[in-house]
Amino acid sequence: MAVPKRKMSRSNTRARRSQWKTTATTLTTCPQCGANRQPHVACPSCGAYNNRRYAEAIRTEHEVG
Repeated sequence: MAVPKRKMSRSNTRARRSQWKTTATTLTTCPQCGANRQPHVACPSCGAYNNRRYAEAIRTEHEVG
């Protein structure tokens, strides 16, 4: 197993880690209710996915009422 011969400096470590970036979550609109949702995931507001309705996908914090 390879072991580094010298300690990597802070600037080199931070320069390498500067490439670790996150990306924003992709959002699409629900065809049933028009709310924002993630692709390939049931809609959190109406529970629709692939022209079906899933009651267990609807959570209490997303219900309007």
